[in-house]
Amino acid sequence: MPTLQLTDENFLRTAPTRFTETFDIPRPADAVWAELTGDRPLDWCRALSITWTSPRPLGIGATRTAKILGALSANERFFIWEEGRRKAFCITDTNLPVFNRLAEDFLVEPNGPDRSRFTWTIAMEPKGIAKAGGPANKLLVGSLFKDTRRHFAG
Repeated sequence: MPTLQLTDENFLRTAPTRFTETFDIPRPADAVWAELTGDRPLDWCRALSITWTSPRPLGIGATRTAKILGALSANERFFIWEEGRRKAFCITDTNLPVFNRLAEDFLVEPNGPDRSRFTWTIAMEPKGIAKAGGPANKLLVGSLFKDTRRHFAG
């Protein structure tokens, strides 16, 4: 599997390609956090299938594997973990050589007694076919955000 360059928090702000979406959610922050860290995180995203490969409790260094569109397999390692509030990972390796670096950041903030704000950032440095497929990357990320908005709206 091709190995990716490791990233840090700075990459989340400086990556050549970044997507950020903020969701105002009519649920308490702890409920949203529980869904994002549960046994089937992001299972509402039709393009994703994620499996934790680390035992609980989860934290910095936790790992999981993601399948994207049933074709791309990516191993992820968390480098930020603020329980109940924020987590971020980078991809360590994939089965296809489509990224030099990729990281994601999930921030959950209370926004009233029964509401929260969830900000999801995807930062990447694509290569090869993924670099040429910028519009396809935008469509894929857009579908993840759309599925997430739909999930938390209902």
